[in-house]
Amino acid sequence: MAFELPKLPYAQEALEPHISAKTLSFHYGKHHAAYVAKLNELVAGKPGEKQKLEEIILSSAKEKGPLFNNAAQVWNHTFFWNCLAPNGGGAPSGVLADKIKAGFGSLDKLKEELKAAAVGQFGSGWAWLVLDRGQLKVTKTPNAENPMILDQTALFTIDVWEHAYYLDFQNRRPDFVQTVLDKLVNWEFVGRNLR
Repeated sequence: MAFELPKLPYAQEALEPHISAKTLSFHYGKHHAAYVAKLNELVAGKPGEKQKLEEIILSSAKEKGPLFNNAAQVWNHTFFWNCLAPNGGGAPSGVLADKIKAGFGSLDKLKEELKAAAVGQFGSGWAWLVLDRGQLKVTKTPNAENPMILDQTALFTIDVWEHAYYLDFQNRRPDFVQTVLDKLVNWEFVGRNLR
């Protein structure tokens, strides 16, 4: 197979009590795995089989059909898992902390904007912290779309498809988002994406 389901950067139970092993079992083990399997089916015997994931996303972005949707969802989910960490949360440091203060005034203000974007995304999608022409910006995208197709650099994301939170939070998307922002953000990973 051209593409493989990447390993999680932690054990499935590592994000408990905030995100359960059961949620990760479905979200990663079923949803993410299904996107990988479907992508491999779509590129089998075609030029995409030899392309990098990012190349497929960019070349299929205009159509936003099955190839784009599955490739982008593979990328988005892999990125999302790395945005989370057991014992995450807290505050960033160094250059990232400085850029957040310059761009938003404070970490609390950034969290407010991320939460508003995540909760305000109608239906399924993603909330993002991105680097856009050298400036930090909060944005949101529907379905499988991501900042890459807008020539932005993704720094952090929150998955707000219902399968990301429904087993643990039911219809309380705001509570899920707040938990991610307060308890799970992997600021080290976010900072590395600035480079």
